[in-house]
Amino acid sequence: MSALARDLAPLVLAGVLGPAGAGKLFGRGTARQAPRTALARLLRDGGRAALVLRVLGAVELLLAAALLAPPTTPLPGAAAALLGVGFLGYLGYARTAAPGSSCGCTARQEAPLTWRAFARAAAVLAGGAAAALARQPWWTAAARHPAAAACLVLAAAVALTALSADPERCWRMPLRRLRLRIAGHPLAATATATAAATAVAPATTPATTQVAVPPDAAGAPPPVPLTAAGARTAVPVAATVELLERSRAWQSVSRVVRSALMDHWDDGGWRILQFAGVYGGGTAARPVLVLFAVDAAASLDTVREPAVRVSVIDADSGAPVMATA
Repeated sequence: MSALARDLAPLVLAGVLGPAGAGKLFGRGTARQAPRTALARLLRDGGRAALVLRVLGAVELLLAAALLAPPTTPLPGAAAALLGVGFLGYLGYARTAAPGSSCGCTARQEAPLTWRAFARAAAVLAGGAAAALARQPWWTAAARHPAAAACLVLAAAVALTALSADPERCWRMPLRRLRLRIAGHPLAATATATAAATAVAPATTPATTQVAVPPDAAGAPPPVPLTAAGARTAVPVAATVELLERSRAWQSVSRVVRSALMDHWDDGGWRILQFAGVYGGGTAARPVLVLFAVDAAASLDTVREPAVRVSVIDADSGAPVMATA
């Protein structure tokens, strides 16, 4: 099995370096992300950082192509291993000098670097060393042991996906949504009971008619109309973000936030807004996720100071860092 893993290492490593290199070289977000990376601080220029990222992308693509070719020389594997060493050194500098910056490893994610970036760099180092020791082409090894090769490649793909820069968006949130579809929402029973109670006593709950209300004398817009059931109409996410950014809760933790809105979902009348951030300073700084829970029906037309709950959790362990009501 170890010999098979060694011979399949070029294929797996090419699958890592190829997409990453293509994203850096051809991605539209490279120039936008480069000034936010630790590389820009190292080079003291965002434009030069973008150029270095594109050159690195070209190198990764060339290495991926060389790794997929017949193993006539160990040079591609050795070069990939050296690249992994360089990645680890750069990440060590970034963690110390600019802990709140993105590493720019994939040119697609802007979240602060975590232990996953170090694990990916270590995987490149280990994969390069294994590829340098390959004794036969990867397609020959796969043809001789197709079932074992398929299992190894699948396991490697799962592990690399788990080490992706944004697991929350890539696989944790889809799994949570799938669980809700299968098991149902935990508040569904409450909603059903409320609907049943309303149906039993319709005469005691007067219906609310929508009426066009003109602006008042001061020119203020009218309140959001109510539906027949008394619920407010849907509020766009952008309106919720605008309301949040004007709130006292946002001002109290805005120094921690380091990204734009990363994800959002509605749950039990609350709209959850997720941002990336950095908590602490100096050597104690660590990447965090900042979660705001805002009334999903609130907007600037209905309230001026919304009820907001704030939670800051460690991006690596998921442990709470601080929470305010």
